[in-house]
Amino acid sequence: MTAFVESPLQLLCAVEAHAAGHAGTSTRVLARADVPALTAGIDAVRALGLPSGLDVQPAPAPRRLPDDVVVVGDPFSGAFQAALLRTPRPPQHLVVVDDGLATLDLARRVLTGTPLVRLTAPPDPLRYGLGALAGRRLHRLVAGGRLTLCTTIPLDDDTVAGLRGLGVDVRPHDFAWLRSRPQRNAPQESTVVVGSALVADGLVHADRYAAWVRGIASDGPVRYVPHRRHDPLVSALLERLPGVVVDEPGAPVEIRLRGLRPGQRTVMLPSTSAVTLSRLLAPRGVVVAPHAVPDAWWTDRATPELRRHLGRTHALATRAAAESAGAARTAHVPGRSSTPPRGLPAAVVSPA
Repeated sequence: MTAFVESPLQLLCAVEAHAAGHAGTSTRVLARADVPALTAGIDAVRALGLPSGLDVQPAPAPRRLPDDVVVVGDPFSGAFQAALLRTPRPPQHLVVVDDGLATLDLARRVLTGTPLVRLTAPPDPLRYGLGALAGRRLHRLVAGGRLTLCTTIPLDDDTVAGLRGLGVDVRPHDFAWLRSRPQRNAPQESTVVVGSALVADGLVHADRYAAWVRGIASDGPVRYVPHRRHDPLVSALLERLPGVVVDEPGAPVEIRLRGLRPGQRTVMLPSTSAVTLSRLLAPRGVVVAPHAVPDAWWTDRATPELRRHLGRTHALATRAAAESAGAARTAHVPGRSSTPPRGLPAAVVSPA
């Protein structure tokens, strides 16, 4: 089994897929070497103790795909799509793991048969053509029952039924492997702000974003964890604010924040981290608070479709928290309580 990953979250989800047995008993994870954040991600995952039968190595983007089982985190990736089209014979089976909220868009495009072009992609005929060709090959895998979607994103019942009706094997997960690892070195501040890529991507005005963080810090100590795609000027400005500690970009936030305790909270703009952290922190009674983006914050680059897509974060995070808290209440782990302390909510997910 071979996995190709291009982001820290893809890496983490590929490990989860292997640990759950969705990718066989032996998996070689090739992490794209020209993505700097993956170096820290690899180190962090190795430090947790890799599951048996899994190896992680940096590697260049593949030119072709193997003909056995392939795990991929981003079917919208141009590098993956080009490799898929160069491969004379499609893989025996394709396992797709999460790369953020793009999982929702992927599900929609599989159901509708539309090209695999991400929502944020600029209008480019060549890119659209590549996505259309890759989409056709992906749909042939779906028709042959050769696609598995391993996801922590809560898909609605109609979407799951539609995908399974087409032949997609949908396998939900809740970071069971990560939750089984030791929890240490969590931030001590009462509030952790998870940085957003929306500023660096030119979708949200930087000055309004910085003012928002300043307002949160006025209520108490803040630890700011930058996104791997962060605006260095914004981070430098936040470092000068009293009461704000700015971390270096590094390991995935799911690894860095999984040890937060009841009484702490995490705040973020709409993003996948609202969903993934809800999975991890809801059973511990930690508040996860995604903040809706006010209309005045958006730049002209943020299309209405993208805004609506990101706006689903609240509902997804709420559902993820409820599912994870419910699972924790029914779990029986020897020597460890699976319910939050008395007097604290199982999970709180709310707009700030």
